[in-house]
Amino acid sequence: MFVSPPPAARRTPGCLAAALLVALAGCATRPYAPAAGDLPAVPPAWTESAVPAGGDEERLALWWRHFGDAELSALVELALARNTDVRSARAALRQARAQRTVSAAGLQPTLDFTGSAQRARTDSQPASNQFQVGVDAGWELDLAGGLRAGLAAAEADLGASAASLEDTRVSIAAEVALAYIDLRGNQRRLAVARANLANQEETLQITRWREQAGLVTLLEVEQARGTVEETRASLSSLESAIVQALNSLAVLGAQTPGSLHARLDAPGETLPAVPRPVAALAVSLPADTLRQRPDVRAAEHRVTAARARVDEAQAARYPSLNLTGSLGLSALTFGALDSAGVASSLLASLGLPLFDGGARAAQAEVRDAELEQAYHAYSAAVLEALREVENALTALRTSRDALASLEQAAEAAATADTLAGQRYASGLVDFQVVLDTQRTRLNAEDAVASAAAQLAANHVQLYKALGGGWSAQAESPAASTPAPPSTTGTPSPAP
Repeated sequence: MFVSPPPAARRTPGCLAAALLVALAGCATRPYAPAAGDLPAVPPAWTESAVPAGGDEERLALWWRHFGDAELSALVELALARNTDVRSARAALRQARAQRTVSAAGLQPTLDFTGSAQRARTDSQPASNQFQVGVDAGWELDLAGGLRAGLAAAEADLGASAASLEDTRVSIAAEVALAYIDLRGNQRRLAVARANLANQEETLQITRWREQAGLVTLLEVEQARGTVEETRASLSSLESAIVQALNSLAVLGAQTPGSLHARLDAPGETLPAVPRPVAALAVSLPADTLRQRPDVRAAEHRVTAARARVDEAQAARYPSLNLTGSLGLSALTFGALDSAGVASSLLASLGLPLFDGGARAAQAEVRDAELEQAYHAYSAAVLEALREVENALTALRTSRDALASLEQAAEAAATADTLAGQRYASGLVDFQVVLDTQRTRLNAEDAVASAAAQLAANHVQLYKALGGGWSAQAESPAASTPAPPSTTGTPSPAP
């Protein structure tokens, strides 16, 4: 005779499940967390104090417009819209959004419609039909939080993908600006070289006339001719650099090489202007810079994603509970389905990992090692960001000082060249003086053009190091994303 178990015995399965959860929780390993001092501390200010603090986010987002060059602004904005790397990053962001939706759907029940029609017969029986329609439902209860951890990881991946898109935009804007500055700098150097070449050819003609008059020897003529040919040879390398810069700008804008030649070629007689930004530049503090830098933000999101995947791997070692059910109708004819009886079923299944050869534990260890790598990558991103800004600030200051000195040197060299030419024409100085002053003038004016381009390029590098080139409102990955880095430059501590 069957005897009903006492109430305590009827509660035994629930108590056993709770005991198993507690035991498995004791076996779970705590996710990796960096020790004190492992993550870099963010300094309160930059060591280079020549630039005032207090950057403007809007000014930083559209920094290329502050160079006062409409062509530069047009090229940057074209590249941000059409560049293949930017488009690929946008596609990756769309993929991450869809993956987050997939992960979120795993927390919801599933509902499927089913229908079938069957006709069967045997040798001794006539053919018969059977029609069935129904609805199947299923739901995995997230007892251990594995599905929620997967959703958290997908949300962090979405944030990292959005930050990667921002980082791509920052890089592309800087590459376009640097290529454009390189183009204008080389065009200016080419114009300087051509102007000096014309001056040297004039000197060569004067020397030939003086040689014909017996005032100088053939030696002076050959020296003048050598200087002319040496300057003419330098034009080829500059023209090649200009073509390369034009092709780079075209490819960055997703155009075929050569498509910008007619648009950006400078007339031979003009002296192209190298873009120069405004003198006043306010630089954000180190902690604010880390918040602005998309690569640092992406590294932080990856830490969050790795931490969630550790929780997901740990949850795989806990019991799982699935509920499935079905509701349907069955009849011999299709029309009889309206009056057929309803068949229903409900099933609850419990899965408990017992032995897998250590695979689940090893998978949790794999995820924990990935979390440690993500922390180290975050530290490297922070240190690299600080290094780039410090280097850019120093380069900006030194290039500004160098340009001021070179401009004075070029002015003095031009005056000396003019005086030497006048005195040589009067027979007051040796021809070697003329050659020396011409070379000095060419070198000084070429150095000024190079230094002006370098100063503009250093501004671009500083804007890039500060995280300029994107707007936080332009690409919003999701309503729920991890918080930006703290003022200490470290991610949120592990739970």
